[in-house]
Amino acid sequence: MEIALQLQHEEKDFISACINKERWAQKKLYEDHYSKMMGVCLRYSNNREDALDILHESFIKVFRNLEKYQTGTSLSAWIRRIMVNTSIDFYRKSIRKRTEDLDTAYHLSTNDADAVSQCTEKEILSAVQTLSPAYRAVFNLYIIEGYSHREIAEQLGITESTSRSNLVKARLKLKAILSSKFIGYGK
Repeated sequence: MEIALQLQHEEKDFISACINKERWAQKKLYEDHYSKMMGVCLRYSNNREDALDILHESFIKVFRNLEKYQTGTSLSAWIRRIMVNTSIDFYRKSIRKRTEDLDTAYHLSTNDADAVSQCTEKEILSAVQTLSPAYRAVFNLYIIEGYSHREIAEQLGITESTSRSNLVKARLKLKAILSSKFIGYGK
C-alpha cells in the first residue's frame, strides 16, 4: 500500500513539473511515449512525415491539457486517446470525398483466407498507409482501436453504412496489396 501511494505521489510531482513547463519533465514524457505513440500515428497517416506532424501536434495538446489528466489513471492511455483524436482531426482536414453506399460493397466481400498471416509488421503498416484517408481511418478505428461503426460514424461525420462500406473496401484493398507480395496466394 505504501509503495502505491509513493508511486502516485511521484507521478503527481512529475505531472506538476510538466505543467510548470520544466524541460526535463517534458522531455522525459515525450521520450517515454514517443515510440508507442508514433506507432499509433503511423497507422493513421500516409507516410512518416504526416505521422510526425500528428505526433507533434498531439504532444502539444498533451502539454496544454496536462492539468486535466487525473493522476493514478493510465497516463499512456490518456496520451493515446489524444493521439487517436488528433489523427481523426487530421483525417477530417484531408478528406476529399465520401465513398459509395454499403450496397455497392456487399458484392466486393470475400471469404478467402487472409494474406496478413504471412506478412511482417512493416509490410502490413506499409499497406495500411497506402489506403485512402477514409479507408485508413475506418480500418484503424474499427480493427485497431475497437470502435463500433456507430462511434466511427459520429467521430468522422459519416453514416454507419459508409463506415461498414469503407471497412469492407479497406480490407479488400489490403488483401490485394498483401496478396500481390505472394505469387499465387489466395487463388
